[in-house]
Amino acid sequence: MRANIDTQKLERLMQLLGREAQGSGCIYFTGGASALLIGWRNSTIDVDIRLDPEPPGIFQAIAKLKQELNRWRDRSVFIGKRGQISFYHYDFTAQALAKLSRGFNRDIKDVEAMYKQKLFSLNDLRNCFEAITPELIRFPSLNPDILKSRIEKFIERCENNLEENQS
Repeated sequence: MRANIDTQKLERLMQLLGREAQGSGCIYFTGGASALLIGWRNSTIDVDIRLDPEPPGIFQAIAKLKQELNRWRDRSVFIGKRGQISFYHYDFTAQALAKLSRGFNRDIKDVEAMYKQKLFSLNDLRNCFEAITPELIRFPSLNPDILKSRIEKFIERCENNLEENQS
């Protein structure tokens, strides 16, 4: 069983990566690492990262998806720099879509927390889903109808909560 990672361990990882790197580049955190650094979670099981520049060939299969997500790099949020490495939170709208596609309770709670902290908008969520829909055929384990239903339910729940809070 792996030990949970807390904010201190994550910060240490950032320090070590920044010190040991042989050149400049960017690391984008997703999921639990972002939840730790922003503060809606106290620990995570692992640290999921994206590297940019990307090693050759690793992400070529999803390059088109990235473009259709409307410049995910521009929507990634800068965390800080350690040595020559810049750290970012990976595009929160893309993270929300990925978490909704998995649909686990913890993922849904993460998406709710991200939305409450205004890290993505419901409009962006809709638009990004529409942008990637034609490419979902490339992922046979993902059922586009189920994902669409989860997204619609999430948006409806958020809009209903907003209406209740305004009345």
